Amino acid sequence: MAMFGRRTSQVAEPPAAPAGKPRPAAAAATPKPKPASGPGAKPAGAAAPKKPAAGAPPRVAAPTPPPPPKPVPTVEIGGRSDEYFQTKTTIFNALIDTIDLSQLAQLDAESAAEEIRDIVNEIISIKNVQMSIAEQEALLQDICNDVLGYGPLEPLLARDDIADIMVNGASRVFIEVGGKIQLTNVRFRDNAQLMNICQRIVSQVGRRVDEASPICDARLPDGSRVNVIAPPLAIDGAALTIRKFKKDKLKMTDLINFGSISPEGAKVLEIIGACRINTLISGGTGSGKTTLLNCLTGFIAHDERIITCEDAAELQLQQPHVVRLETRPPNLEGQGEVTMRDLVKNCLRMRPERIIVGEVRGPEAFDLLQAMNTGHDGSMGTLHANSPREALQRLESMITMGGYNLPSKTIREMIVGSIDVIIQAARLRDGSRRITHITEVLGTEGDTIITQDLFVYEVTGEDENGRLLGKHRSTGIARPAFWDRARYYGKEAELAAALDAASE
Repeated sequence: MAMFGRRTSQVAEPPAAPAGKPRPAAAAATPKPKPASGPGAKPAGAAAPKKPAAGAPPRVAAPTPPPPPKPVPTVEIGGRSDEYFQTKTTIFNALIDTIDLSQLAQLDAESAAEEIRDIVNEIISIKNVQMSIAEQEALLQDICNDVLGYGPLEPLLARDDIADIMVNGASRVFIEVGGKIQLTNVRFRDNAQLMNICQRIVSQVGRRVDEASPICDARLPDGSRVNVIAPPLAIDGAALTIRKFKKDKLKMTDLINFGSISPEGAKVLEIIGACRINTLISGGTGSGKTTLLNCLTGFIAHDERIITCEDAAELQLQQPHVVRLETRPPNLEGQGEVTMRDLVKNCLRMRPERIIVGEVRGPEAFDLLQAMNTGHDGSMGTLHANSPREALQRLESMITMGGYNLPSKTIREMIVGSIDVIIQAARLRDGSRRITHITEVLGTEGDTIITQDLFVYEVTGEDENGRLLGKHRSTGIARPAFWDRARYYGKEAELAAALDAASE
């Protein structure tokens, strides 16, 4: 028998009883009630329901209790069984007792992998472990990943269809595929191995995670964003979240093919990116803000100097003149922290033509608005909000929480003078991602900021598979507020054609 195999009533309803025969008319005045018969029949002795009095409110039926939750299906990754993990643990422990890790660290990755494979093969022979060639090869690869790579995460990182990897302790690993979260059979040996993998990831970018500093943001070499929160804050073992990026950078044509935006809307976004229009991308978690920002930056001219500011560098700009800046957490003594606000303020001394902030979440919003309003046209940023109107309110809140004692009217006038366009991204309930609004910021009327939508996304229905159907619709604005800027860059004909086509 193979060692690593996978583990892998209806009751008929009784026929309805025949209805009872009616009693003859000469029966006693108070006949004995007969038992009810037939489906839905009422007992004979039951009182007739009282009719509600005239004008009385109708009775509301008792709420139906929700059905019990369905068990989360487990996605098989590599078909690993419990016996496999037990055997792997035994062989791995024997490997650690045999190998000299200090000498292994002096070898390159390929030589170290060959050394590990040779020793594991010897251990398998000595312990007389019975397994097929395929199972032995899988075991060798897994152990090499544990020692040299990211352990059980390696097969998940290799898949390009996975958007997020979420590790909740050593034995619960979830993935997001196609907008849906799925439980996998991937597991770590224990929480100690999980913490070792987390340390290995964050140490590559000069950061650390431990009891003294249990929260850390980092990135993988391919730009994937990593967040770690370690015990004692994470009670059931370290919580590791990886936002993966596709190996092939998405372009605006890909968003059109996915249905995220219409061709006409994409043309308007291209003009917005090329004509140095100050843009704010708004959306919820996982709505595709960073992907959209990457697509917009693809229309920036290659002779412009761009400076990016991020908590964990993940933007993938293709222009030749890009300066990438990244925040830094404090050291063990609580010194040396470099905040997002420090980076944005320093950008102004670096002769930028465009400033791009990966995510605006605090008082740096004030500095970004100042940069946009002092000659750095075409700057961009993202923030978390559920609508363009809410994005403006959040900007105002961030500036207020930053300690600036400015009147609300002054802050709103600064926002209006800085932000030209808000692009709203959303993740719908079926997991799809759509650009739901392209909205212009026009000005103020009293204390209210005036906006107008150029494009909106309307949900029209749902197919048999639960996927939402909808379309992007132009609101009929023929000459948007940035028309003069588009004409300055020679794009007014393209803008007019895109708006005309969307209105048909």
